[in-house]
Amino acid sequence: MTTAAKAVQTTGTTAASARQVTKTYGAGETRVTALDSVDVDIQRGRFTAIMGPSGSGKSTLMHCLAGLDTVTEGRIWIGDAEITGLKDKQLTKLRRDKIGFIFQAFNLLPTLNALENITLPMDIAGRKPDKAWLDQVVETVGLADRLKHRPTQLSGGQQQRVAVARALAARPEIIFGDEPTGNLDSRSGAEVLTFLRRSVDELGQTIVMVTHDPVAAGYADRVLFLADGAIVDEMLAPTADSVLERMRRFDGKRTS
Repeated sequence: MTTAAKAVQTTGTTAASARQVTKTYGAGETRVTALDSVDVDIQRGRFTAIMGPSGSGKSTLMHCLAGLDTVTEGRIWIGDAEITGLKDKQLTKLRRDKIGFIFQAFNLLPTLNALENITLPMDIAGRKPDKAWLDQVVETVGLADRLKHRPTQLSGGQQQRVAVARALAARPEIIFGDEPTGNLDSRSGAEVLTFLRRSVDELGQTIVMVTHDPVAAGYADRVLFLADGAIVDEMLAPTADSVLERMRRFDGKRTS
Protein backbone atom coordinates (compact mmCIF):
# COMPACT_ATOMS: atom_id res chain seq x y z
CA MET A 1 0.00 0.00 0.00
CA THR A 2 1.34 3.43 -0.85
CA THR A 3 1.86 6.10 1.80
CA ALA A 4 -0.92 8.24 0.35
CA ALA A 5 -3.34 5.33 0.19
CA LYS A 6 -2.59 4.36 3.78
CA ALA A 7 -3.13 7.92 4.98
CA VAL A 8 -6.43 8.29 3.15
CA GLN A 9 -7.63 4.93 4.42
CA THR A 10 -7.05 5.88 8.06
CA THR A 11 -8.68 9.31 8.03
CA GLY A 12 -11.98 8.04 9.48
CA THR A 13 -10.32 7.32 12.83
CA THR A 14 -7.21 9.45 12.47
CA ALA A 15 -7.05 13.15 13.34
CA ALA A 16 -3.44 13.63 12.23
CA SER A 17 -0.85 11.49 10.46
CA ALA A 18 2.85 11.69 9.67
CA ARG A 19 4.65 9.52 7.15
CA GLN A 20 8.44 9.33 6.96
CA VAL A 21 8.76 12.81 8.43
CA THR A 22 12.30 14.10 8.76
CA LYS A 23 13.27 17.51 10.10
CA THR A 24 16.85 18.74 9.92
CA TYR A 25 18.52 22.02 10.80
CA GLY A 26 21.77 23.29 9.34
CA ALA A 27 23.98 21.59 6.77
CA GLY A 28 27.22 19.70 6.54
CA GLU A 29 29.02 19.25 9.84
CA THR A 30 26.50 21.46 11.63
CA ARG A 31 23.49 19.46 10.40
CA VAL A 32 21.19 18.35 13.23
CA THR A 33 18.42 15.79 12.74
CA ALA A 34 15.49 16.69 15.00
CA LEU A 35 13.10 14.11 13.50
CA ASP A 36 14.27 10.94 11.77
CA SER A 37 11.72 9.27 9.42
CA VAL A 38 8.82 9.39 11.88
CA ASP A 39 5.58 7.53 11.16
CA VAL A 40 2.66 8.19 13.51
CA ASP A 41 -1.14 8.28 13.57
CA ILE A 42 -3.00 10.38 16.13
CA GLN A 43 -6.33 8.77 16.93
CA ARG A 44 -9.47 10.88 16.77
CA GLY A 45 -11.29 11.44 20.06
CA ARG A 46 -8.29 10.40 22.16
CA PHE A 47 -5.78 12.11 24.42
CA THR A 48 -2.17 11.52 23.30
CA ALA A 49 0.88 12.63 25.28
CA ILE A 50 4.35 12.97 23.75
CA MET A 51 7.34 12.56 26.05
CA GLY A 52 11.08 12.34 25.81
CA PRO A 53 14.27 13.90 27.15
CA SER A 54 15.39 17.36 26.15
CA GLY A 55 16.42 17.35 22.50
CA SER A 56 14.45 14.20 21.68
CA GLY A 57 12.30 15.99 19.10
CA LYS A 58 8.99 15.94 20.96
CA SER A 59 8.21 19.64 20.52
CA THR A 60 9.48 19.55 16.93
CA LEU A 61 7.10 16.68 16.16
CA MET A 62 4.16 18.55 17.63
CA HIS A 63 5.06 21.75 15.76
CA CYS A 64 5.32 19.86 12.46
CA LEU A 65 2.04 18.01 13.03
CA ALA A 66 0.35 21.32 13.82
CA GLY A 67 1.74 23.09 10.76
CA LEU A 68 3.77 25.50 12.90
CA ASP A 69 7.01 24.23 11.38
CA THR A 70 7.86 22.78 7.99
CA VAL A 71 9.30 19.32 7.38
CA THR A 72 12.48 18.57 5.47
CA GLU A 73 11.07 15.32 4.08
CA GLY A 74 7.86 13.36 4.45
CA ARG A 75 4.15 14.17 4.53
CA ILE A 76 1.65 15.25 7.17
CA TRP A 77 -2.15 15.21 7.19
CA ILE A 78 -4.72 16.87 9.43
CA GLY A 79 -7.72 14.63 8.90
CA ASP A 80 -7.84 14.10 5.14
CA ALA A 81 -6.07 17.38 4.32
CA GLU A 82 -2.38 17.15 3.53
CA ILE A 83 -0.62 20.17 5.00
CA THR A 84 2.87 19.60 3.64
CA GLY A 85 3.36 21.87 0.67
CA LEU A 86 0.53 24.25 1.49
CA LYS A 87 1.18 27.94 0.88
CA ASP A 88 1.24 30.23 3.91
CA LYS A 89 -2.26 31.59 3.32
CA GLN A 90 -3.74 28.10 2.93
CA LEU A 91 -1.90 26.86 6.00
CA THR A 92 -3.07 29.82 8.07
CA LYS A 93 -6.69 29.12 7.10
CA LEU A 94 -6.36 25.41 7.89
CA ARG A 95 -4.84 26.12 11.31
CA ARG A 96 -7.58 28.65 12.04
CA ASP A 97 -10.39 26.29 11.02
CA LYS A 98 -9.13 22.87 12.13
CA ILE A 99 -6.52 23.29 14.86
CA GLY A 100 -6.54 24.62 18.40
CA PHE A 101 -3.48 25.54 20.44
CA ILE A 102 -2.69 25.68 24.15
CA PHE A 103 0.76 26.81 25.25
CA GLN A 104 2.59 27.43 28.54
CA ALA A 105 1.99 31.15 28.18
CA PHE A 106 -1.73 31.83 28.45
CA ASN A 107 -1.62 34.43 25.65
CA LEU A 108 -4.72 36.25 26.88
CA LEU A 109 -5.39 39.88 26.03
CA PRO A 110 -5.50 41.83 29.31
CA THR A 111 -8.07 44.35 28.04
CA LEU A 112 -10.64 41.63 27.23
CA ASN A 113 -12.68 39.63 29.70
CA ALA A 114 -12.68 35.84 29.77
CA LEU A 115 -15.57 35.42 27.33
CA GLU A 116 -14.07 37.91 24.87
CA ASN A 117 -10.74 36.08 25.02
CA ILE A 118 -12.49 32.77 24.38
CA THR A 119 -14.31 34.02 21.29
CA LEU A 120 -11.50 36.24 19.98
CA PRO A 121 -10.20 33.83 17.27
CA MET A 122 -13.71 33.41 15.89
CA ASP A 123 -14.32 37.15 16.05
CA ILE A 124 -11.15 37.77 14.04
CA ALA A 125 -12.26 35.16 11.49
CA GLY A 126 -15.69 36.77 11.23
CA ARG A 127 -17.47 33.67 12.56
CA LYS A 128 -20.20 33.57 15.15
CA PRO A 129 -19.73 30.98 17.92
CA ASP A 130 -22.23 28.17 18.27
CA LYS A 131 -23.93 29.30 21.49
CA ALA A 132 -24.96 25.83 22.62
CA TRP A 133 -21.43 24.51 22.09
CA LEU A 134 -19.86 27.56 23.73
CA ASP A 135 -22.11 27.14 26.78
CA GLN A 136 -21.12 23.46 26.99
CA VAL A 137 -17.41 24.31 26.76
CA VAL A 138 -17.70 27.00 29.43
CA GLU A 139 -19.54 24.59 31.72
CA THR A 140 -16.98 21.85 31.09
CA VAL A 141 -14.04 24.04 32.08
CA GLY A 142 -15.93 25.58 35.01
CA LEU A 143 -15.84 29.22 33.96
CA ALA A 144 -19.51 30.16 34.00
CA ASP A 145 -19.05 32.54 36.94
CA ARG A 146 -15.82 34.06 35.60
CA LEU A 147 -16.76 35.14 32.08
CA LYS A 148 -16.84 38.86 32.88
CA HIS A 149 -13.50 38.80 34.68
CA ARG A 150 -10.34 40.09 33.01
CA PRO A 151 -7.13 37.99 33.14
CA THR A 152 -5.69 40.02 36.05
CA GLN A 153 -8.75 39.03 38.09
CA LEU A 154 -8.18 35.31 37.46
CA SER A 155 -5.77 32.83 39.00
CA GLY A 156 -3.15 31.14 36.82
CA GLY A 157 -5.24 28.00 36.63
CA GLN A 158 -8.32 29.97 35.65
CA GLN A 159 -6.38 31.84 32.97
CA GLN A 160 -5.19 28.56 31.48
CA ARG A 161 -8.76 27.26 31.57
CA VAL A 162 -9.75 30.32 29.52
CA ALA A 163 -7.00 29.33 27.05
CA VAL A 164 -8.35 25.77 26.99
CA ALA A 165 -11.88 27.04 26.36
CA ARG A 166 -10.59 29.30 23.58
CA ALA A 167 -9.01 26.29 21.90
CA LEU A 168 -12.20 24.24 22.28
CA ALA A 169 -14.72 26.94 21.34
CA ALA A 170 -14.09 26.84 17.59
CA ARG A 171 -14.62 23.04 17.55
CA PRO A 172 -11.25 22.24 15.94
CA GLU A 173 -10.47 18.77 14.65
CA ILE A 174 -7.46 18.57 16.95
CA ILE A 175 -5.89 20.55 19.80
CA PHE A 176 -2.15 20.71 20.41
CA GLY A 177 -0.78 21.60 23.83
CA ASP A 178 2.90 22.40 24.40
CA GLU A 179 3.56 21.93 28.13
CA PRO A 180 0.16 23.51 28.89
CA THR A 181 0.63 23.13 32.66
CA GLY A 182 4.31 24.10 32.69
CA ASN A 183 3.70 27.50 34.30
CA LEU A 184 1.15 26.29 36.85
CA ASP A 185 1.42 24.98 40.40
CA SER A 186 0.43 21.36 40.95
CA ARG A 187 -3.14 22.14 42.01
CA SER A 188 -3.85 24.45 39.08
CA GLY A 189 -2.13 22.01 36.73
CA ALA A 190 -4.37 19.19 37.95
CA GLU A 191 -7.43 21.37 37.33
CA VAL A 192 -6.41 22.07 33.73
CA LEU A 193 -5.50 18.43 33.05
CA THR A 194 -8.86 17.34 34.45
CA PHE A 195 -10.64 19.72 32.08
CA LEU A 196 -8.57 18.47 29.13
CA ARG A 197 -9.53 14.91 30.09
CA ARG A 198 -13.18 15.90 30.32
CA SER A 199 -13.05 17.61 26.92
CA VAL A 200 -12.02 14.27 25.42
CA ASP A 201 -14.51 12.16 27.37
CA GLU A 202 -17.51 14.51 27.25
CA LEU A 203 -16.94 16.65 24.15
CA GLY A 204 -15.18 14.11 21.91
CA GLN A 205 -12.13 16.34 21.47
CA THR A 206 -8.76 15.12 20.15
CA ILE A 207 -5.76 16.35 22.13
CA VAL A 208 -2.01 16.00 21.60
CA MET A 209 0.11 17.24 24.50
CA VAL A 210 3.87 17.54 24.82
CA THR A 211 4.94 17.15 28.44
CA HIS A 212 7.89 16.17 30.59
CA ASP A 213 5.63 15.43 33.58
CA PRO A 214 4.63 11.77 34.25
CA VAL A 215 1.63 12.99 36.27
CA ALA A 216 0.36 14.99 33.29
CA ALA A 217 0.97 12.06 30.94
CA GLY A 218 -1.11 9.88 33.26
CA TYR A 219 -4.23 11.77 32.15
CA ALA A 220 -3.73 10.62 28.53
CA ASP A 221 -5.00 7.54 26.73
CA ARG A 222 -1.66 6.94 25.06
CA VAL A 223 1.92 8.09 25.55
CA LEU A 224 4.48 8.25 22.74
CA PHE A 225 8.14 8.22 23.81
CA LEU A 226 10.71 9.92 21.59
CA ALA A 227 14.49 9.64 21.62
CA ASP A 228 16.97 11.07 19.11
CA GLY A 229 14.19 12.14 16.77
CA ALA A 230 12.41 8.77 16.61
CA ILE A 231 9.43 7.17 18.36
CA VAL A 232 10.98 4.39 20.44
CA ASP A 233 8.03 3.22 22.53
CA GLU A 234 4.39 3.82 23.35
CA MET A 235 2.17 3.10 26.33
CA LEU A 236 -1.59 2.67 26.42
CA ALA A 237 -3.73 3.48 29.48
CA PRO A 238 -0.77 5.07 31.26
CA THR A 239 -0.53 5.96 34.93
CA ALA A 240 1.87 8.44 36.48
CA ASP A 241 3.78 5.57 38.09
CA SER A 242 4.03 3.49 34.91
CA VAL A 243 5.21 6.50 32.90
CA LEU A 244 7.77 7.42 35.56
CA GLU A 245 9.12 3.87 35.60
CA ARG A 246 9.38 3.87 31.81
CA MET A 247 11.23 7.16 31.84
CA ARG A 248 13.61 5.88 34.51
CA ARG A 249 14.42 2.80 32.43
CA PHE A 250 14.86 5.03 29.41
CA ASP A 251 17.24 7.35 31.27
CA GLY A 252 19.15 4.35 32.56
CA LYS A 253 19.79 3.10 29.03
CA ARG A 254 20.97 6.54 27.96
CA THR A 255 23.49 6.76 30.80
CA SER A 256 24.75 3.17 30.67
